[in-house]
This record gives sequence, structure tokens and C-alpha cells, in this order.
Amino acid sequence: MHPRRAGRTAYHFRSFLLSAQTSAQPTFADLGLPAEIAAALAAGGVHNPFPIQAATLPDSLTGRDVLGRGRTGSGKTYAFLLPMVARLSTSGTARTPGRPRALILAPTRELVTQIEASLAPLAAATGLRSVNIFGGVGPNPQIAALQRGVDIVVACPGRLEDHVRSGHADLSAIEITVLDEADHMADLGFLPGVKRLLDRTPKHGQRLLFSATLDAGVDVLVKRYLHDPVVHSVDSAQSPVAEMVHHVLHVDSAARVNVVADLAAAPGRTIVFARTKHGAKSLTRQLNSRGISAVELHGNLSQNARTRNLTAFSDGSATVLVATDIAARGIPVDAVGLVVHADPPDEHKAYLHRSGRTARAGSDGTVV
Repeated sequence: MHPRRAGRTAYHFRSFLLSAQTSAQPTFADLGLPAEIAAALAAGGVHNPFPIQAATLPDSLTGRDVLGRGRTGSGKTYAFLLPMVARLSTSGTARTPGRPRALILAPTRELVTQIEASLAPLAAATGLRSVNIFGGVGPNPQIAALQRGVDIVVACPGRLEDHVRSGHADLSAIEITVLDEADHMADLGFLPGVKRLLDRTPKHGQRLLFSATLDAGVDVLVKRYLHDPVVHSVDSAQSPVAEMVHHVLHVDSAARVNVVADLAAAPGRTIVFARTKHGAKSLTRQLNSRGISAVELHGNLSQNARTRNLTAFSDGSATVLVATDIAARGIPVDAVGLVVHADPPDEHKAYLHRSGRTARAGSDGTVV
């Protein structure tokens, strides 16, 4: 896709291309994954591991602690779900009320929901039970699920801490812990809560930490909680991105909304990033007034509204999602062809995570 003229607005651009080559990968069976889990993956159309999965599974399946670094969209969700499900399904440990056997911590509600969606068919195939735990919704269904007994908790740190303090969740039986998007949890100020939760898990349980970057806060977690970890880094030169084209547009401020609208009118799904919650709401309204089906995603929305808007974007009834940086992680939609930075991000990591919403899982993508 090349940027087009927006009415009579003229602008110029320069483009650069990021591409990667993939090499032949072993099968999941080659990596030692149990047959019933490989069959569940195949039933969902997943037949070959991504590089970060092929790199980490031989270690994680044997119980080693793993530190995995990979860009968003690199396939790390299965890199931690597969060894977790394999271990729990064969460990022989009984499921007991209030004492989950595995813990996944993630920074946002959307990412928790996305992880659960990937986990569901694997859990069904192996007889495991899980629960999502995050704020913005009533706690009672979560408490009821914990009291019935679950194998896996997928949680945001804050709400899980509430359940631990109230005695509804006991982490002393955790066999395997995953920290997903550890760098984003650090950016959001969640590390103190993460440490308090990890301190309640057994010291010698298996721990897997995945992060796009290894900043100081993440490094503290690695040194304090991972035991002799195997480090695997899958950077953009090895990730399964077929092609990501970046365009830089120079636009007068008065023409900005028209240019964004012109770009957002392109076929396929588009995510437009705004810096503030107010900006996202305003831009969504302006796009809708120009006949573009857009929905918003930001921190001022209720959980029901967030879910409703993500569903509209996922099922195609809205082709554009206007979001703050909260949506740079964990949107459960891979087929996004275009990312537009309507407001430039504050720093380079935000640019990488925003842009990483396109060109996922081997698909091409465009960033403006």
C-alpha cells in the first residue's frame, strides 16, 4: 500500500522496508511435544513451530527456566503455553480448591484474554481447567472458579493480589510461572506487585520470562527469580515476518485528520494510535463522521465497552481501531494490514510495540 492524496492535501513520504527470511523448522513432535497437544494445535491450523518456539521448547519441556526475548508477534504465547500444558498434564498432581498449579502474569486485560483464547483448546485436549483474573469486572465469578479448583491462572497482577490477600488464591502449589510482556509490566509500574506474587510461589518451581526488551527492571526479575536460565533471543532478523514497509509522512497539522482518514479508508483492518484517551475518542468520532467504521480502545472505557469494541474490530463490523498505547499489546487480532501513528509515540519501544500489531504470524504489513 502506498499513501495516497487526501482530497487536495499534498504530502510527501519516504519509505523503508524490513524483511526477514525463515528457515526450515522442526515439527512439534520433533521438539518432544506430547501427541495430544500437537494434535490440538493441528486441529486449529497450527502445524509448524515459529523460531522462538523451536528454540525454547527443548529446554522448557525438560523443566529448565527460560528467558525468551522476541518481538511482538513472534509466537511466544505458544512458547510458554505448550510446555506449561505438557507439564501439568503429565505431572500427576491433583487439582485442589484455591491452589492453582500454574500462573501466567500479563500486563493488560486484553493480553490475558488473548492468552486464554490460545490456551482453551490445549486445556480442553488435556483436561485442564483455567481462569482469567483481572480488574474492571466483578470478582465473584473469579472467586467461584478458584474455589472449584483450577490448574492455570492467567492474571493481571493487581486483581490477583486482591484474591491472594483475601485468601481466595494460594500460590504455594505453583509448579510453573510465566511472566509475559515483562518489559510492559515494568513500564506500567507493576513490578512491585509481580515481586510480591512471585515471592509466594515455590522457590524452585519452573519460571519462564518473555520480554521484547531486557531493561533494568526486567533484569532485576531475571536475577532474583530465574535459576540458571537458558536464554533465547529471536530478533527481527529471525522472526517470521514476511515484510513490513514503513512510510514517514510529513503533514501539516491542519491536514492531519484528513490524511489519517484517507489512510484508514484502505481495505482491510487498520489500527490508528493516538497519544491520549481524549485524542483517541476525538479521532474516532472524526473518522466516523467521514464514513469510516471506527471504534476506540483506551483506559476510560468500561470492560464491557472494551470487549464490545474489540469484538467489532475482530468480526469486521468495524474496520478501524483507534487506540492508545494500551492496545499495543494483546489485541487478539492478527490480520491487521496497516498501523498508523496518528500521534508519534513517546519513545522507541512504543513505536516497536505499536508497529508490531501488523506483519504478524508471517503476514505482510504497512506502518505509517
